[in-house]
Amino acid sequence: MAKKMTEQPNIVVIMADDLGFSDLGCFGGEIDTPNLDQLALEGQRFTQFYTNAKCSPSRAALLTGLYAEQVTEKADGGTLHARNNITIAEMLKLAGYRTMAAGKWHLGESKERRPNARGFDRYWGLLSGCSNYFNPGNRRPNEPEPGRKNDNDLRPWCDQDRVMYPFNPKNKNFYTTDAITDHAVEFLEEHSSDEKPFFLYIPHCAPHFPLQAWPKDIKKYRDRYSVGWSDIRQNRYFKLLELGLIDPRWGLPAADERANVSYENLGDHAVETMAVYAAMVDRLDQAIGRILNKLSELNKKENTLILFLSDNGGCAEEIHCSPDIPPGTIDSYQTVGAAWANVSNTPFRLFKDFDHEGGISTPLIASWPARIKKAELIHSVAHIIDFMPTFAELAEIDLPTEYNDRPLLPLTGKSLVPLFDGQDLNVSGRELFWLIGGAKAMRKGNWKIVTQGPKRIQAGIPIEEGYKAWELYDMQNDRCELHNLASRYPEKVESMANSWEKWHKNCLRDTSLH
Repeated sequence: MAKKMTEQPNIVVIMADDLGFSDLGCFGGEIDTPNLDQLALEGQRFTQFYTNAKCSPSRAALLTGLYAEQVTEKADGGTLHARNNITIAEMLKLAGYRTMAAGKWHLGESKERRPNARGFDRYWGLLSGCSNYFNPGNRRPNEPEPGRKNDNDLRPWCDQDRVMYPFNPKNKNFYTTDAITDHAVEFLEEHSSDEKPFFLYIPHCAPHFPLQAWPKDIKKYRDRYSVGWSDIRQNRYFKLLELGLIDPRWGLPAADERANVSYENLGDHAVETMAVYAAMVDRLDQAIGRILNKLSELNKKENTLILFLSDNGGCAEEIHCSPDIPPGTIDSYQTVGAAWANVSNTPFRLFKDFDHEGGISTPLIASWPARIKKAELIHSVAHIIDFMPTFAELAEIDLPTEYNDRPLLPLTGKSLVPLFDGQDLNVSGRELFWLIGGAKAMRKGNWKIVTQGPKRIQAGIPIEEGYKAWELYDMQNDRCELHNLASRYPEKVESMANSWEKWHKNCLRDTSLH
């Protein structure tokens, strides 16, 4: 355990959705993110932080400290079961915390799987995956039909345990990012006179598609992206080098083979597409500024640990349900596509839904004025499963072995608390595992094996590689995965592949526990 705290810290976890590694200003991007940049200047930026390649698995891993393959019914998008795990909210309640969440849940819609049933005192948000930002429900008077993925694509929202389906906001100025923040601020205000510490979880929807943003935010970015996606990607790469976030030995991979076609398919909307995406990220940063201001107003910011991350890498899906309508408006429904997603994940290969670095590497910012005393880059390998043991240590609670008369799986994550105190994490030979849609990966120390999986369509992208085609990369010298060393070191590939199979077999055993 770390040194004893005189006071348990408040904990705020803010998670973006489908945000790429280099989208923030403090991570090399050209989008204006002054609030997150300031957090980075006051705290720590992690350069080797991993999540999972898709939203539901990342949420399950974050909240339980376990791999999604251990605790969900379907690892690439299933619901969180309660047979063998405890959530961070349930654990922190045992330590006397108030627990609150506002935003995207995406871990099950039935009553026993909703946030209030898994330890949260307060909840408001979207139970499902993605939704129209301006109007998630039915068409309102004097407005166009809301853009949707299909005609029947209405998603359930929830206020405490009251499901809203369809959710028809009465406020004509409703915008999802703003509304999530409104409720998070409201929860903080409700807690202002409470002496108990709090855990506030804010899983935002932005900048996940559909591309929709306020006109004034979009206008700010139109000229910025007129140079095209390739130049923006190059600029980000050089900025990442300048900031010391990446190693020049890694190089910059050639653009994904789908990028040029994707950009051409956007036609006259190519610039507007990225302008809207940037506007969504900008509005997200504005929302985070409101949270920071409220914490300061309540004199809570000093002893509050704030963690900001994304659930996975940028998304390359090609969904253009309204090709004749420019992206951004209530009646549009479009995605950024492979070209701009390639930019978001600079300098890494591939995207969300893949276990190459572009799918599983995200920013992580840690700020805690009372304890993190200097700005620095953290190069230790860390994973989203590390949040649970970190919070347990900070709350000064021993992780339970049973909860509600059921045995709990032991955690494999590592507490990040030593890093907050300027110490090493000592994880040089650490093993981490991934599985998504047939794509598989394992990292052990500086080595990583990865495969794109069987021949299939993944996120709208045709995959030709074979199931057993493991690739091997040296993460210290080649984190951009340019030089496949599998043929040079077949014994290493075989050894790591056997470890992956053993891990997967154990996960299947874990999910069968009752």
